[in-house]
Amino acid sequence: MRKVLCVEPVIFIYTFASSLTSPLVQQFIYRRLWEEEYNSSFVSDSNGSYCEQNKSSPTYIKQKEVQEKASVFNMQLDLTGAVPSLIVAFVIVANGDRQGRKRSLVLPSMGALIADICLTVISYFSLPLSILFAVAFITGLFGSMATFLGGGFAFIADMCHDEKQKTTRIAVVDLIFGVVSGLAGLSSGYFLRGIGFTWTFVTASLLHVVNIIYIIFLLEDTVGVSEFQHQAPVSCKELLRETFSGVYMLFKIAPYKKRILIIVLLFIFMTYLFTMVGGSSLFTLYELDEPLCWNEVYIGYGAAAFTSVSLTSFLGVYLFSKCLKDIYIVFIGIFSYIGGMVMAAFAKTTLLMFLVRVPSLLCFMPIPVLRSMLSKVVLTGEQGAVFACIACLEIVTGTIALSVFNILYAATVAWFSGFSFLLSAGLCLIPLAVLCWLLCTSWNGEDLALLVPEEVSSIESVDS
Repeated sequence: MRKVLCVEPVIFIYTFASSLTSPLVQQFIYRRLWEEEYNSSFVSDSNGSYCEQNKSSPTYIKQKEVQEKASVFNMQLDLTGAVPSLIVAFVIVANGDRQGRKRSLVLPSMGALIADICLTVISYFSLPLSILFAVAFITGLFGSMATFLGGGFAFIADMCHDEKQKTTRIAVVDLIFGVVSGLAGLSSGYFLRGIGFTWTFVTASLLHVVNIIYIIFLLEDTVGVSEFQHQAPVSCKELLRETFSGVYMLFKIAPYKKRILIIVLLFIFMTYLFTMVGGSSLFTLYELDEPLCWNEVYIGYGAAAFTSVSLTSFLGVYLFSKCLKDIYIVFIGIFSYIGGMVMAAFAKTTLLMFLVRVPSLLCFMPIPVLRSMLSKVVLTGEQGAVFACIACLEIVTGTIALSVFNILYAATVAWFSGFSFLLSAGLCLIPLAVLCWLLCTSWNGEDLALLVPEEVSSIESVDS
C-alpha cells in the first residue's frame, strides 16, 4: 500500500475528537457536582441553564460553591495527567529525530481513545467522578496533546526547506487546530442535546480509531528509521541518556548568540502561553455562571467563535509575514489578546461576550510565529530537540496556568468573576517587555536565519 506525506488529516481528526469531548468533560463534571450539591437533576432549557441571580438567595450561594468545586476539580485533574505526559512528551518528541515522528502521533491517539472509552463507561454507569483521576494519569502516560502537537510540528518542519514556507505551514497547522476546535465546540452542544454524554464519547472514540489506522497504515514517516530497526533495542536508561544528550548538545555546541536567542524565545513563548491558556480556560465556567447563564448550545457557539479568531490569525500571519518581521507580528498578536481579555472581564451580556472575539481576532498569531522562529534557528537534525522543549514547556506552562487561574477564579468568583481575565491581560506585559529588549538589542527575526549557516560552518571546521 502506497503511503502519503500528509499529516494534516491526522491533526484534523485528533483535534476534532479531542475538542468535541473537552468542553463536555467540564460540563459533565459541573452537572455531576451540581446534582451532588442540590441532590436533584441539572436543569437546562432552550434558553439557558438554571442559574440563580438573586445574591441573597441560599441557592445563589450554593451555585457559587459548585463553581468553586468545579474549578478546583478541573485543576486537580489537569495536574494528575500533566506529570506523566511531561516525561513522555520530552522523550518521544526529542527522539523523533532518530526514530521517526509517527510514534509521537500514534501514542497520544491511543491514549485519547482509552480516555474516551473510560468516559463512556463512567457516563453510562454513573460511576464516581474520582475515577477520572486514574483516567487522566493513564492518558498522560501516552503523551497527551503536547506530544501530538510536538510531533506534528516537527513533521511539518521536516518537509519545509524554505523559511517563509515554514512559517506559513506551521501557521496552517495552528489554523487547523483553531478552526476544528471551534467547529467541534459548536457541535458539542448539539451532540450533548441530541445523543447525550455517553454516545458523544463513543463518537469521539470511533474518530480516534480511524486516526490510528491512518497513522499506522497510510502515513509515511519523514525520518528514515531503517538503520535503527537493525540495531539492538536500547534500555530505558540509554534512551533517556540519548534524549537528554540531544537537547543538551542543542545548547552546548551552539554559538553564544544562538543560545541566548533560543532561551529568550522559549521564555516569550512560555509566558504568553501561560496568560492565554489560563485566561481562555475559564470561559466555560464564566459563561455557566450568572449573569450569562449559558446552556450547552450557547457554550458551543462561544467555542465556535474561536473559528473566526483562528482564521483571522492565520490570515494575519500570512499577510504580515510578507511585509513585517516576525517579532512585530508577535507584538500585534499580544496586543490583540490584551484587548479581548479586558473586554471579557466586563462582559455581562450574551452579545458582549460574543463580541469579545472581535479585539481578539489576531491573538493566536504569536504561537505559530514563535514556533517558526525557534525552528529557523536550529539545524535540521535538531528539530525534534527544539520541538521537545516546546512540547514540555506547553505541558508545564499549561498545567501551571490552569492550576493558578482555576484557583484564582475560585477565590474571586464571589466578588468579581472577571478579575482573572484582567490579570491575564496584565501578565502579557512580561513577554512584551522581553520583546522590547530584543528590539533594543537589535536581535530581530532576520538574525535567526543567519545563525544556522554560522553553526554549520563551525561544526564542519570541528569535524575536519
